[in-house]
Amino acid sequence: MGDVVVANGLRKRFRNTVAVDGLDLTVAAGERVGLLGANGAGKTTTLLMLLGAVSPDEGTIEILGCRLPRGRSKAMQGVGFAAGYLPLPDRLRVHEVLTMFGNLYGVDDPKHAVAAGLERFRIAHLANVMGAELSSGQRTLVGIVRATMHRPPLLILDEPTASLDPDVAQRVRIGLRELCEEDGIAMLTTSHNMVEVERMCERVLFMKEGRIIAEGSPSEVAASYGHADLEAVFLELYGEPAPHDGTGPDGEQEAARW
Repeated sequence: MGDVVVANGLRKRFRNTVAVDGLDLTVAAGERVGLLGANGAGKTTTLLMLLGAVSPDEGTIEILGCRLPRGRSKAMQGVGFAAGYLPLPDRLRVHEVLTMFGNLYGVDDPKHAVAAGLERFRIAHLANVMGAELSSGQRTLVGIVRATMHRPPLLILDEPTASLDPDVAQRVRIGLRELCEEDGIAMLTTSHNMVEVERMCERVLFMKEGRIIAEGSPSEVAASYGHADLEAVFLELYGEPAPHDGTGPDGEQEAARW
């Protein structure tokens, strides 16, 4: 299999705001890619267009060789999507929810797939817990199991560890990377945790105002900005300007006015 994601010239406007502006994006089979940027950069809108949940105003999308929107149903059979904001049924137990999705995905042995997924991310103890009793972090973990239990060729993840404690987030990173390496699964993920991205992703793309402004391996992108890591790059691209301390020419002019 070649590229599992091919998007060309994507544009999306919401009223007076251009969320995505002429974006081109590819993800190769088995490749782990991080889509990075500050809030409002267009990351989630991009993911939702790739999932067919939002229609682009312009541009084309192919997922797993299927052209959207016509081929969306077929394409989504091979996609796993997880995000902290996705709901879970309150009145079903965790194993019931996951078994239901296993059947929808056409998993040969849903019971085994559920048990394996819960064990991989070390939440087997949640199997009999009702959805309403789960914390936000636990819901996120169950959502990751749901997205991965059918071993899809493509994982699309929106801030998969945002609500997790550091030790649990580390467990998720390890589980996702192992799963991708074992099965050759491609992953496209957003994150504000640059250390996480450096550990999980082979290639990163920084977005700003709906456009890709930097692309390459984490080390390549960091080096291109003269930094040792992606966190420093992120701060340079999106950080707040240093507060004015009242010194220098502007400070002198300000003082003169007083």
